[in-house]
Amino acid sequence: MADQTPDAVRDDTRPTRPDTTYLEGVRAATERAAAGATPLRSAFAGAPAAVLDAAEAAVEELREDLLALSHRLHACPEEAFAEHASVRAVADLLAAHGVQAQVGVHGLETALRAGVSAGEGPVVAVLAEYDALPGIGHGCGHNVICASAVGAFLALAAALRSGAVGGTALLLGTPAEEGGGGKELMAREGAFDGVDAVVMLHPFSYDVAVQPFLGRRQVRATYTGVAAHASAQPFMGRNALDAVVAGYQGIAMLRQHISPADRVHGIVVDGGQRPNVVPATASSEYYVRSAEPATLADLCGRVDTVLRAAAAMTGCGVRLEWDRQPAYLPIRANLELAARWSRHQARRGRTALPPGVVPETLSGSTDLGNVSVRVPSIHPMLAVAGPELSLHTAEFAAAAGSASGDAGVVDGAVGLALTALDVLADPDLLAAVRAEFEAAGGVLDVEGFLA
Repeated sequence: MADQTPDAVRDDTRPTRPDTTYLEGVRAATERAAAGATPLRSAFAGAPAAVLDAAEAAVEELREDLLALSHRLHACPEEAFAEHASVRAVADLLAAHGVQAQVGVHGLETALRAGVSAGEGPVVAVLAEYDALPGIGHGCGHNVICASAVGAFLALAAALRSGAVGGTALLLGTPAEEGGGGKELMAREGAFDGVDAVVMLHPFSYDVAVQPFLGRRQVRATYTGVAAHASAQPFMGRNALDAVVAGYQGIAMLRQHISPADRVHGIVVDGGQRPNVVPATASSEYYVRSAEPATLADLCGRVDTVLRAAAAMTGCGVRLEWDRQPAYLPIRANLELAARWSRHQARRGRTALPPGVVPETLSGSTDLGNVSVRVPSIHPMLAVAGPELSLHTAEFAAAAGSASGDAGVVDGAVGLALTALDVLADPDLLAAVRAEFEAAGGVLDVEGFLA
């Protein structure tokens, strides 16, 4: 008779490969749509041509310094709230160009603030991110975000010092975008008070003027059961892991009945210690995402109901912790600002695609959303990799440190600087930016909304 004893160790670690047919179809459809797309147009004059040309030249003069900063950050990635060397590198570069920065502002040790003013006028903030992902490094390209922001700010500083425009340029270094909600924490400490417009960019696989980003809240469900011997007296237990599994299955069933833009995804954080003990505690954690503040609130309510029902059906207690870190709201894009970005990217040989060309399903979440409902903002996407690469991968991290990432640093710095100069120089444009923001709902009480 054949030996039926199981092997002590079975080692078949190879996963099946996901089929790429859908992504290939998305890519082909996007290329067709892009071929016939009309970039966003602006009806405003913006800054004088000579001012824009001088700022572009200033960025080009900074090229070597900006690329060195990008490479330095890329080589030494630091995770959320621990970006000490990264923020110091930014402060050192600013100091080398005559700008003193404050480090450790707005309640965060690794936040940065620098400003240059020239008389009366609007206040425009350029945002820099510099945190990295655990195990992946700059798989979201924050080294490119940071270096381009610094380049844009220094070009704006030169324009203000020359008297070409009036107003104030700020550089805000915002820690912990990758889950920590640094911008929300800074906003609560007044970082964006008095700011008229915010500009920043994000690396991507396409050049896009406006790409939706979903709002995101987090919830941790901790279930409490009753421990028991899993073989001798399981009937005396109440299995907390069963509650986690029931909740996970309930969320899976919920997914069929949510809008196409919504997302709910989770993990088991704690499932017990040994198979022969009915787990007395177990926990899971979920990200809940949606495209609008109102739909995010509705979806969170439905998820809350599912997770509480899992406790009831298994006889367990439950504690739900919402937003242990700040929630992220959807980005409210300002099309008037985005149109200026599109115009200036064209002079760099890039076509910033309008909304609706790149599928909205290629979307994550960012704490810039929390800023965009307080201040008119843009968050355009800048191609540093091909469509086959995804954010948050080692492959995208490699692209962010490559020649294409370097091109993104310079092109992005020019685009941000020139867009900000338009706001500083053209009061009619600023009025239109403000009017669009107010028509979209004006300032949202973020803390009140999330309460």
